[in-house]
Amino acid sequence: MDLIALSATEAVRLMRAGDLLVEQYAKAIVDRIAGLNSLNAFASFDAGLVLTQARYLDKARAGGEKPGPLFGLPIAVKDNICTGDYPTAAGTEALRAYRSPHNAPVLQTLLDQGALVAGKTNMHELALGITSNNGAFGAVRNPHNMDMIPGGSSGGSAVAVAAGMTPVALGTDTGTSVRLPAALCGIVGLRPTLGRYGAEGVFPVSSTRDTIGPMARTVEDVQFLDRAITGSEDRSHMRDLSGICIGVPREHFYNNLDPDVETTMNSALDMLDDLGAELIEVNIPDVAALNDDISFTLVEYEAVADLKHFLQRTGVSLEDVIENIKSPDVKSLYEAITKERPVPRKVYEHAIRVGRPKLQAVYRRYFKANALNAVVFPTAPMPARPIGQDDTVELNGKQVSTFMGFVRNTEPASVAGIPGLSIPAGYTASGLPVGIEFDGPENSDRDLMTIAQVFQKATGHS
Repeated sequence: MDLIALSATEAVRLMRAGDLLVEQYAKAIVDRIAGLNSLNAFASFDAGLVLTQARYLDKARAGGEKPGPLFGLPIAVKDNICTGDYPTAAGTEALRAYRSPHNAPVLQTLLDQGALVAGKTNMHELALGITSNNGAFGAVRNPHNMDMIPGGSSGGSAVAVAAGMTPVALGTDTGTSVRLPAALCGIVGLRPTLGRYGAEGVFPVSSTRDTIGPMARTVEDVQFLDRAITGSEDRSHMRDLSGICIGVPREHFYNNLDPDVETTMNSALDMLDDLGAELIEVNIPDVAALNDDISFTLVEYEAVADLKHFLQRTGVSLEDVIENIKSPDVKSLYEAITKERPVPRKVYEHAIRVGRPKLQAVYRRYFKANALNAVVFPTAPMPARPIGQDDTVELNGKQVSTFMGFVRNTEPASVAGIPGLSIPAGYTASGLPVGIEFDGPENSDRDLMTIAQVFQKATGHS
């Protein structure tokens, strides 16, 4: 049996049934992680600790303890999510030795059901970037081409799953940080409705926008984790997409696509049509302008205020963190928003009280007026680009901002707080993954995952 190829759902089923020892499965996982060290997916990893946890679970079961719903499931955890047994450095030098006294509540919920931590994954420093080219912990490498970025900021979590080092992982998403690395690494990543999971116990970027999100090779495994976190159940089991209406917003979301992404997206739309979905070509009014007015205002104001508050529990000051930032893009951003052009409180409050509700209202009207179950678009306008191109990358013969070029499509839903799910849809001619994203109305997470699962089963991309 190829243990690495097992889905999370199947691995847990075998371990709960007693057909597979947790230690046996954990040994396969730790060997895989050690063997793929060159991908630099992990910031901290302790094979002995993983195996000790596995033996404890096997021993408890042998002693008559009933196995939990996630019995034996190893989960890779992003380095900005607090864990008691590993350092939580958020990918930055000043926090390298910080250990939280508690696990983040979402993680604790999973551990209480029998899961175990497979290690802490590397990330873009302080979660403020999309390449995972980390100056303190080293660059994370895309398993499909080691010269390419994996996306970020949850790059290590995506690589761990894509390379078979763990069946599932936790990332965090502020503007794209679960969905972009999922797309560039060819896996599934969910940004849930804001507040569905929460972001307690996470080093913050923006309290208005931050959330934990699950990552896996299949939608089924993402659903598995979502059920464990929320206790919710699937409301439907669809064989096709008959009766499902999906919006296709050509304006903004389909502009200036890499040719391979455009080809893959067109094939995906054809598949959705073949599956019975009604595709409705309708744009989201003023979405780009509304998002641009407030998106960075929220992050630039809250990144300082929220992190300063969080650091009070660590014994490390904000000044120490900024002084020791090793990634040039992150350092320049923090220096700008703390010294050169801090966001005035009046501007921030207008974004919170006026700008964001206006964007949320646009999304609500869009879904309701057009009777849409979801909207679909390319997760990113282009596939992975080479490591080191942190400022600009080439897109259709021109240099564009690396950050803005990759986050363009995912940002608006993040600010609005609605759910988004990126799933694999194909590959470029050079073998790089292409992801597509389904977004839905607030609290439509389970329905969104069901739609995506039907698509993934039909395409076979995982």
